[in-house]
Amino acid sequence: MRPESDDGAREVPEGVTVPVKLLGAAARLPGRAYEHDAAYDLHAAEEVVIEPLGRAVVGTGVALGLPPGLAALTLPRSGLAARHGISMVNAPGLIDPGYRGEVRVILLNTDRAEPFHVAVGDRIAQLLFVPLTRVDLVVSDQLDKTERGPRGFGSSGRGGET
Repeated sequence: MRPESDDGAREVPEGVTVPVKLLGAAARLPGRAYEHDAAYDLHAAEEVVIEPLGRAVVGTGVALGLPPGLAALTLPRSGLAARHGISMVNAPGLIDPGYRGEVRVILLNTDRAEPFHVAVGDRIAQLLFVPLTRVDLVVSDQLDKTERGPRGFGSSGRGGET
């Protein structure tokens, strides 16, 4: 890591190289719109119409050569969600380091009336790379106590209420 910048933020060291195989003429290398964006845009490699309240699996035309210790998550695009009600059924989608097939995205059209047209080259999702930590699971009869404890869904309440 490099030292802290003037604003106190730490810069991440230059990263890992991930080979990307383009699987056809319509495939595009994922890219970031802005230098400091966290995720890379994924583009459709095929044309699809998603009917109202329907879903479709859309190919991106890319396969990743993720090294051990690095996974990728496919995430919805906020602009598509806000403007057209397009999300992903399995958000986030997980791409394991050993997977070498095409990255495909399961899009969901939440609009009740309008079909959504996906054209080749449209940005349909985002790809976020995440480092993996080895975790060893062990059976235990007791867990440490926390302030939250076993309280789950809705335990923090609305506006600070319980």
